[in-house]
Amino acid sequence: MKITKSFSFAIEGLKTAFKQEVNFKVHAVLALITIAAAFFLKFNRLEWLILLLTIALVVILELINTSIEAVVNLVEPEIKEQAKTAKDVCAAAVMTAAIVSIVVGILLFVPKIIALLS
Repeated sequence: MKITKSFSFAIEGLKTAFKQEVNFKVHAVLALITIAAAFFLKFNRLEWLILLLTIALVVILELINTSIEAVVNLVEPEIKEQAKTAKDVCAAAVMTAAIVSIVVGILLFVPKIIALLS
C-alpha cells in the first residue's frame, strides 16, 4: 500500500470524527483557540512542546474512544454490561486527559497572563 493511501485513510478518519463526534469538534475548537492564545503570549519552545503534546493526547484519546465505540456498537448493538464498561472506560480516559489538559493550561497560561497584566 502506498504511503499516500495511508495518509488519505487517516485524513478520512479525521473528517469522519469531526463530522460525527460533537466532543471531537469541541476539542478541535478549543485546541485552535489555545494555540492562538499561545502565539499571542509568545510561548517558548518548551511551553509549545508541553502544549502540543497535551493537545495531541486529548485528540488521540478522543479518536481511540470514537473507534472503540464504533467497534463495540458493531459487535454488540444491544446494551450489555461489558460493552458499557468498554465505552465508559474509554470515555473516562478522554475525560482524564481533558482534566489534565486544563491543569496544564492553567500552569502554562496563568503566569503568562499575570506577567502581561503586570
